[in-house]
Amino acid sequence: MAFQDLEDLPIGWSDHEDIAMKLYERFGPEFNEGRIYRIRFTDLLEWILEIPQFEGKKEEANEGHLEQIQAKWVYEWRDSNAS
Repeated sequence: MAFQDLEDLPIGWSDHEDIAMKLYERFGPEFNEGRIYRIRFTDLLEWILEIPQFEGKKEEANEGHLEQIQAKWVYEWRDSNAS
């Protein structure tokens, strides 16, 4: 399987940082740190499953993955909004 560029690479549950970057791209800076930490895991799970390159299955999700993704999303927000 050939990939056009890095954006086409498949993403799985262990790719926490890649998932966080995709979520930041989708929701942008208006989803600040406080708002990210208040997201329900059921919503976060659905948003992850909507990422086009995501190949994981809902049944493979666990709280540890979701917590790591949430934390990486906050780091991505902080890096992108640093003064």
